[in-house]
Amino acid sequence: MNIKPIVAGNWKMYKTLSEGVSFVGNIRKRILDKEKVKVIFCPPFNSLFSIVETLDGTSFGVGAQNAHHESQGAFTGEISVEMLKSMGVQYVIIGHSERRHIFGESDTWVNRKIHAVLDGGLIPIFCIGESLEDRQKNQTMEILHRQIKMGLDGLDFIDPEKIIIAYEPVWAIGTGETATRDQVAEAHESVKSILCEMFDEQSSSVPILYGGSVNEKNATELIETEGVDGFLIGGASLKEDSFCSIIAQVTTNYKG
Repeated sequence: MNIKPIVAGNWKMYKTLSEGVSFVGNIRKRILDKEKVKVIFCPPFNSLFSIVETLDGTSFGVGAQNAHHESQGAFTGEISVEMLKSMGVQYVIIGHSERRHIFGESDTWVNRKIHAVLDGGLIPIFCIGESLEDRQKNQTMEILHRQIKMGLDGLDFIDPEKIIIAYEPVWAIGTGETATRDQVAEAHESVKSILCEMFDEQSSSVPILYGGSVNEKNATELIETEGVDGFLIGGASLKEDSFCSIIAQVTTNYKG
């Protein structure tokens, strides 16, 4: 299966409703070649419905940054998969390092959320990645193996069109530090190997994104790296020129 490259923007806790709607409206006008790259916006919860409306009838995707694994209940401040689905959301970021390290989400919680998202008919963007300490101790592959095995535990198979994996080394997120091409290629190759070990050869077609201080200056080098099928972008996804430049670079340089 040919993999269509993906550029997803994780806005985190930035942009008001009006700022977000204006931003996606401008991007919509600027990105004319929409067939070669899947572009996904992941704004805060408050903007989801309006941005889905703004992008109605286009090929742009909209994702949430989190979801609870229960369908409903007394979970103050949380949001369910069904609630997201009712707004027209298609994707959900699960297991981002900030959720793991700041909010204490375990691999078990990540697993429950992935099941909930898949059962609800949405597509998880499943984030994995090692800390700086893990990298210094040469434990990167061990960490990735554990996160993937536990995160996808209980699944008999995975449909490459219904799940996305994002490798984001924690030490490269928002720090300005970017993993080298060799480090990225090695990690992505390891992810594919783990997936094939757990499932079958078809799982090698699951898109694997890279995230970690991706910007308009390093996007071409990274998208040309073996095994990189696109990006999950933080800071650069908040800037119109930067985000459009990265999309253009992926459109031109992705080898597939």
